Amino acid sequence: MTYQQTQELESQYVMHTFGRSVEFVSGQGMTLTDTQGKTYTDFLAGIAVCSLGHCHPVLTKAIQDQAEKLIHVSNYFYIEHRAEVAKLINDAANKGFTDHASQAAGTHGEASQAQTSQAHAPVWKTFFANSGAEANECAMKLARLRAKRNGTNKNTIVCLKGSFHGRTLETVAATMQDWLQDPFQPLPGGFVACERNNVEELRAIFATNPDICAVMLEPVQGESGVHPMTQEFMEAVRELCDANDAMMICDEVQTGVYRCGKPFAFQVYGVTPDIFTMAKGIAGGFPMGACVAQAQVADVFKPGDHGSTFGGSNLACAAAHAVMQELESGNYDAHAQEMGAYLREKLETIPQIVETRGLGLLVGAELAAGLPDAHDIMARMLEAGFVINATGPTTLRLLPPLVVEKEHCDALVAALGTVLAEA
Repeated sequence: MTYQQTQELESQYVMHTFGRSVEFVSGQGMTLTDTQGKTYTDFLAGIAVCSLGHCHPVLTKAIQDQAEKLIHVSNYFYIEHRAEVAKLINDAANKGFTDHASQAAGTHGEASQAQTSQAHAPVWKTFFANSGAEANECAMKLARLRAKRNGTNKNTIVCLKGSFHGRTLETVAATMQDWLQDPFQPLPGGFVACERNNVEELRAIFATNPDICAVMLEPVQGESGVHPMTQEFMEAVRELCDANDAMMICDEVQTGVYRCGKPFAFQVYGVTPDIFTMAKGIAGGFPMGACVAQAQVADVFKPGDHGSTFGGSNLACAAAHAVMQELESGNYDAHAQEMGAYLREKLETIPQIVETRGLGLLVGAELAAGLPDAHDIMARMLEAGFVINATGPTTLRLLPPLVVEKEHCDALVAALGTVLAEA
């Protein structure tokens, strides 16, 4: 089928919820190829999904092998890989875990402190879903159910302005952006908005609202323009949740799976949540999501409280097992830190870029005033053979696969510099 035939069929039979361009038919590593044989360097990775790049042999073989054995049996049965993936998530979440109480006490030597910290590391339990939105729904349900079962019946969740937590009605209600919420009113209640990184406003919200059961945040807001949380704000969330018997929920759907230079972005801040969610990069392109909670919180769920037909299927777990094993055994955390710093340094040499933001390989570049809309720049970069993203009229977002190298960054920056100079 030709590209034109695909366009015509989609126009007639597919809901028009995305503005699409180009049809990719193959990929390898950092490279995508379209129907005309033109190649592109991918700095979007399926929106932070293809963590190992395209068609990584480890992932491809895992899916092929599993598809030949068993595709789906439902969650009423044990299957291969699911427990192994949950253990890998647990170990990744506790990588470099620090017991701050032991550090503060100062009663141990370094070796003893390390042993004590690991001994106090939480056990994490996982519910497997199909998407980030489903994982976030699970997290919110768990926080509210915990409050109900411990007798407080708190049900208000604090979310941050500029956040993005999904496209279901409940996650849209938690997504504090008017343009996403207004078309779908009335939305489910039980949410309070707070400015990101505004510690005083957060304290005031807790002081005036005794009904808070959780604070949900992205360590770096991706969809609204790549805005990291400050260290002060992350620590204040943890402190206020502890003081008010509320859950700290980190939405790691975009920031997790080594993208920000650690297995999860909360580890960059040294702050441990009660619940975190993940999706996108966990299975390298196969649909999967996960809600992960410390054991004493996770155990609030009993059989029948929550479920999913497809969540944690045989294929999804095989894919996630391959990806998480590869990420755990490689040097992807340090590589993401190094390449992210290099990319931002190079971007800052372009005169038309006035600011860069982000953590690791989640990078935002702010364009100078007077330039065309960032979406137009995105389209011109696609013509030049680079896949990037725009989150607003002045912000470009870069989310390359974790296998990106300096030569890819150099080529991107050269092309972007030319496009911006000619804009």
